[in-house]
Amino acid sequence: MSKYLIQTWEPEFPAFWRDTGKSTADRNLWISIPALLLAFAVWMVWSAVVVHLPSIGFKFSTNQLFWLAALPGLSGATLRIFYSFMVPIFGGRKWTTISTASLLLPAVGIGLAVQDPNTSYPTMLVLALLCGFGGGNFASSMANISFFYPKAQKGYALGMNAGLGNLGVSVVQFVVPLVITGAVFGAIGGEAQSVVKNGETSQMWLQNAGFIWVPFILLSTLAAWFGMNDLAPAKASFSEQAVIFKRKHNWLMCWLYTGTFGSFIGYSAAFPLLIKSEFPDVNPLQYAFLGPLVGALARVAGGYISDKLGGARVTLWTFLVMIGAVMGVLSFAPAHGAAGNFHGFFWMFMLLFAASGVGNASTFRMIPVIFMTERQREAAGKDKAAQDQAIVDANKESAAVLGFTSAVAAYGAFFIPKSYGTSIALTGSPNAALWAFIAYYVTCVGITWWHYARRNAPMPC
Repeated sequence: MSKYLIQTWEPEFPAFWRDTGKSTADRNLWISIPALLLAFAVWMVWSAVVVHLPSIGFKFSTNQLFWLAALPGLSGATLRIFYSFMVPIFGGRKWTTISTASLLLPAVGIGLAVQDPNTSYPTMLVLALLCGFGGGNFASSMANISFFYPKAQKGYALGMNAGLGNLGVSVVQFVVPLVITGAVFGAIGGEAQSVVKNGETSQMWLQNAGFIWVPFILLSTLAAWFGMNDLAPAKASFSEQAVIFKRKHNWLMCWLYTGTFGSFIGYSAAFPLLIKSEFPDVNPLQYAFLGPLVGALARVAGGYISDKLGGARVTLWTFLVMIGAVMGVLSFAPAHGAAGNFHGFFWMFMLLFAASGVGNASTFRMIPVIFMTERQREAAGKDKAAQDQAIVDANKESAAVLGFTSAVAAYGAFFIPKSYGTSIALTGSPNAALWAFIAYYVTCVGITWWHYARRNAPMPC
């Protein structure tokens, strides 16, 4: 039997949690966080790369650039559907190791491809799709961590894992502009590209946007293999997990989490290009990293707040704030020949990112509570064995739902950039897309209030 496989795991029992559970759970959490941060960095690296491709000789249209920014979201969301069920099948330690190592493919591939402006557009599309490996990791990472913690601390644990992991989006948009300005890897990193701007020539090492993550991916892969654990009680076949597709609350939470996380990751992917499109005189990479940074940190705080106030109440207010923030963005955006106000536009987006971050945590706090309550209601009045089994079943179902809802929501990383691109192509402005987002948030308010937040709601959480 592997020394990394834990046979008995009972975090809901205080003595177990105090003596051995908490230290083991925290170790797995703190190895999971940097692995997830790197996954998000690789997933979103195109958002920081595409804005530079035209300046180093790539002849891609604006719509083609939006496609490159959007495709990692499409592939990442699709992979999450499969990744959602991998931890109970393979084990958290093994799957974290495999999924982290897979990030080497797009990181090295991008570093090689951007050095040649004759690299074909289909090749770039394939590399964009491979970045989806990073997006897929979130589903398995969150499902894995959810098994380690008791119900009372799941909001904290999931908020820390996701919030600090989400920092990878901000890190990539902050780090890439720095590392592409110098020969970080010397001669082995490749030659510089020449950039001509306003009649002045400068040098850029855009390949570093991919290469910079390679040593950290290798270290994180080793840490996962030698430092994490697999949990025997978390083992489940796909058919055992597939029961979630019959659960009404699985589909309702997919809708709500698309409104929170789908917004966060979609706005993050598109923010640099949107700034460049709406305010051409502004350098987008001076500001773009701040949005995902605010959203990621807000998610950490949101997990703690949701544990105290309840996930549904926090989620309801989150969507109301997001509606107001998008209306603020519309009021400051360029329209009808007016230049718009960048500072107002920027701060409304910061509010939008912050609200989406809090909502990411509050919706994920709702899921374990909903499924634990459902299974315990069914086991009420039965013997202790049935009640213990209800807890095991609830943990397996909620882990699968956490992964699956994150898969559905991740399509926001595709649809939001693509909505902007389509809206601009058809109307000359992204405003039509923003109005569509408002309409979506209104439906989220209604669902949250009716099912979870109102007095006498059928599933208060």
